[in-house]
Amino acid sequence: MPSNIVLVTGVGGDLGGKLLARLGNNPEFERVIGVDTTPPRKSVLQRMGHAEYVRADIRNPLIAKVISTAKVDTVVHASCTAHPAGPARRTAIKEVNVIGTMRLLAACQRSPLVRKLVVKSTAAVYGAGARSQAVFTEDSELIPTSTSGYAKDAVEMEGYVRGLLRRRPDITTTLLRFANIISPEIDTVLSRYFALPFVPTVFGYDARLQLLHASDALSVFEQATLNDKPGVFNVGSDGVLTLSQAIRRAGRVELPMPSGVVPSVGKVLRGARVVDFSADQVRLLNFGRVVDNTKLKKDFGYTPRWTTREAFDDYISGRGLRPVVDGGKLAGFASKVLVAAATGQAAHR
Repeated sequence: MPSNIVLVTGVGGDLGGKLLARLGNNPEFERVIGVDTTPPRKSVLQRMGHAEYVRADIRNPLIAKVISTAKVDTVVHASCTAHPAGPARRTAIKEVNVIGTMRLLAACQRSPLVRKLVVKSTAAVYGAGARSQAVFTEDSELIPTSTSGYAKDAVEMEGYVRGLLRRRPDITTTLLRFANIISPEIDTVLSRYFALPFVPTVFGYDARLQLLHASDALSVFEQATLNDKPGVFNVGSDGVLTLSQAIRRAGRVELPMPSGVVPSVGKVLRGARVVDFSADQVRLLNFGRVVDNTKLKKDFGYTPRWTTREAFDDYISGRGLRPVVDGGKLAGFASKVLVAAATGQAAHR
């Protein structure tokens, strides 16, 4: 049975906003309400159909009143931030990820009308390391790469979802663990990273990357909202790219560096408001991460339309990335500048 009244969180973000517009133009839904502390982007507001935006903070217990007053029967929690694209306040993001999820799920538990919950999580819950599995399944152990990062937030959030499922087994719950999402329009850590003219990497590593096109992510969200698809699902495209292959395809210049320097270089880029390199992200770029999407295809019933390679190529063409000219000559000096900035020393030619 299709949902009638849907509440979507995180509509001020790229993915949540696009989802609001898509659901708002679907006649299956009687009412679609988007909540966030910031309004959807202008492009979303112009094409969101019969959907509506309500300024509300899921960290505030008043979210329960929004759900009960509107008689919401389906909640789509799309506001979990796995990796902010640019520098962001860690405390505020953790509050939305953890405290916000607690408040939202408590509201769902109290409302007898809520019968479906769809939650955005991340494949980062599996971690990334030298001893990691080659391919993660939904039953793999959850081992975030740090004790205080965004992946740790997602592990906590998933714990709250399991708790709700025990207390309200009548709620159809779908948990979606997304691989890294990429597209020309959506701003992510990786979309900023591969747009750098000179891309810092670590000597001796060439990680396998699995990417998901944003249109596939949206289609999975929409199907989970329209149809009952209970369970945990890895959402990732077919195929992988190695980090070096991706850098070459984007026409960038690779800057291999000693592993000890990379965290400091990450701080320089973050301080310059370019890319927010967390410890989780650095380990991903060292060791890679690939998830098994068999359950997505067989049980959920969705096969991604874009492979990892096709999704990345669409990002390159959509962003209008052009090969770096004379990259070889400049790479050495750019490496010195980054290392010098990271170590607080003056760069010398």
